[in-house]
Amino acid sequence: MASLRSARVLAMAEDLRAAVASPTKRLKSSSEAVERLEENGHQNKRLKRDADEEDVEDQNKKSPKRKIVLLMAYSGKGYHGMQRNVGSSQFKTIEDDLVSALVQSGCIPENHGEDMKKMSFQRCARTDKGVSAAGQIVSLKVRLIDDILEKINNHLPSHIRILGLKRVTGGFNSKNKCDARTYSYMLPTFAFAHKDHDVQEEVYRLDKETLEKVNKLLACYKGTHNFHNFTSQKGPRDPSAKRYIMEMYCGEPFVRENIEFAVIKVKGQSFMMHQIRKMIGLVIAIVKGYAAESIIERSWGEEKVDVPKAPGLGLVLERVHFEKYNRRFGNDGLHEPLEWTEEEEKIAVFKEQHIYPTIINTEREEKSMANWLNTLSIHDFNSSAVGMQANNKNSKNSSDLEGSDGCDDDSD
Repeated sequence: MASLRSARVLAMAEDLRAAVASPTKRLKSSSEAVERLEENGHQNKRLKRDADEEDVEDQNKKSPKRKIVLLMAYSGKGYHGMQRNVGSSQFKTIEDDLVSALVQSGCIPENHGEDMKKMSFQRCARTDKGVSAAGQIVSLKVRLIDDILEKINNHLPSHIRILGLKRVTGGFNSKNKCDARTYSYMLPTFAFAHKDHDVQEEVYRLDKETLEKVNKLLACYKGTHNFHNFTSQKGPRDPSAKRYIMEMYCGEPFVRENIEFAVIKVKGQSFMMHQIRKMIGLVIAIVKGYAAESIIERSWGEEKVDVPKAPGLGLVLERVHFEKYNRRFGNDGLHEPLEWTEEEEKIAVFKEQHIYPTIINTEREEKSMANWLNTLSIHDFNSSAVGMQANNKNSKNSSDLEGSDGCDDDSD
């Protein structure tokens, strides 16, 4: 009997120990399960991250680098020109924003952004401080990723847009292959009012006779001439001062924000620094009655002539031309001609939204043209080099504030 009671006590003690131990086991097994889940979760994350990286690598492998050109439009206000100055963050340029967008969109690796030669980058024309463009072309090697234009534009501010892309030959260089460039210059028409007339800026309207005179003078520039007086640091016997102008004319005026404007267009093989602004500045000086018409022909001679430089506001790179390239490769079955007919509407919309409003509002607020017109009286259009230094010194502060025109196509 005693042994039976002892056995029962032992059995009860064993059951009690089992009951106590059971929650501990459950807790332990539960803890182990959580640890396994966490470990599996981290492993899944690592696998997902590795898969994403592999997808990017696979996409890069599937997207080999190809030589392309990009059609760019931008408003240059607030930028120190087009060309990037690697290593200098003091002055922001259009190319700074472009390169950043190319890297972020996955079109180029980051080290190509730091050394642009690695992607064979070349701009067609270098626009200077504040100058805008509706048809800038850059050539470079990129990965042709899916939805490439959308992805690049997603990383650009609204006043810089990539409007088109085309494949080009491997050795294509947008600057060297360019046959000609077309610039426009938008200005208020009161700039053509005669100096002896008291003109109210918002009331003035350009008459037909004055517009005809303007176009007659602008047409004088057509052909090959020595433009050493229309730039700096070039002498009359420097062969590179000779430039070929294909056309130059002023269109019909139009009214914006109660001020009448007109647009001058000029197409030439290439332009020197300040050349376009000085060509326009001299015509304005003649139409206003400050200079004789004969000064244009005199400026092409060896004599140093005082040529005023119109403000930089209003200058726009409209289009660049690749006629020889198009004839040779445009219809070879592999490449497209570098023409942008399908993008014309997008170009026009961009100008209406970003370029023209900037020019108009800046002119209204800063009065760059009105202020510059007041400096014409200090120029001596009859003098030679001897009497020019004082005048240039006096007018420098007022005429250089807007920056140079950035038509220095030959100095990249």
